[in-house]
Amino acid sequence: MYANFTLLNIIKKAFGGIVLIIVCTTVTNAQTLEELNAQKAMIVDKSAPVMAQAEAYKVELEAIDAKIAKLPGWYKGIFGTLGANFSGRNNWFAALTPTNDLSNSRSTNIGGSFNAFANNLRDKYFWRNSASLNLGWQKLVTGIEAETPGFQPVSDILNITSLYGYKLSSKIAASALGEYRTSVIENFNNPGYLDFGVGVTYTPTENMIFVFHPINYNFIFTKTDNQFTSSLGCKIVGDYRTEIVKGVNWRTNLTGFVSYKNADPSLHNTTWTNWIGFNIFNGIGVGFEFGLRYSEQEIKKTQSYYTLGLTYKI
Repeated sequence: MYANFTLLNIIKKAFGGIVLIIVCTTVTNAQTLEELNAQKAMIVDKSAPVMAQAEAYKVELEAIDAKIAKLPGWYKGIFGTLGANFSGRNNWFAALTPTNDLSNSRSTNIGGSFNAFANNLRDKYFWRNSASLNLGWQKLVTGIEAETPGFQPVSDILNITSLYGYKLSSKIAASALGEYRTSVIENFNNPGYLDFGVGVTYTPTENMIFVFHPINYNFIFTKTDNQFTSSLGCKIVGDYRTEIVKGVNWRTNLTGFVSYKNADPSLHNTTWTNWIGFNIFNGIGVGFEFGLRYSEQEIKKTQSYYTLGLTYKI
């Protein structure tokens, strides 16, 4: 009886000790949290003037960069977008159809868009050069195929442009333009388009350009004798770039050719391309490129492509 009473006292004391430790720990943690919050508030108050000063320096640096951009000289830049998508299914019943067994399949999509420019801006003349490359591949592996297929190109565009202008005024210049467009993965230079023409270029603002060349010859290179026909016509180009909001940049480019020659199919063509980028950190961000093209010599339908992925700007 005495032993049982002693054991009961020991259990009570042990339980009371555990409760006391838990209470003390909770109180200690609560005090530590309050102390950390107070310490954090103190550091925020102390750093506020420094952060404000740093922001002021950043604004001054951006103003200086804007002034530098107006000075004569060479200006160069490179930026690009990389995107990839991987998906697969294993015994997925909803993908099983009477004509295709995609219940066991894997799909891989890889694409990239790369852009570069080199502009020489002077008081009396300018020379603007740009190049863009958009490539994309797709690979689909299904359970019914005997051999694993390779990657197939789904996007394949190379475009190089060079524009020279002699300034007649601050906004108008006599200009000459050369532009080349083709594919690189498949059917290189088949077809290939080379425009060369002269006319005027209007620059209403630093980031907006309109090119009007009523004398332009559109050379088309092809390895087969078909509907691709070279002709004389008018070349029109519009290019605009801006920062929509801080960290969000947009560029749009519209280029078109109006042939003076009547033909069926029509020899006219136009391409509209848009780039938009969201900067996240030190030139790294998310980018989207979207393009539309219409050329009856190629196909009597509107063509389109897009690329979405990570971007990096130099």
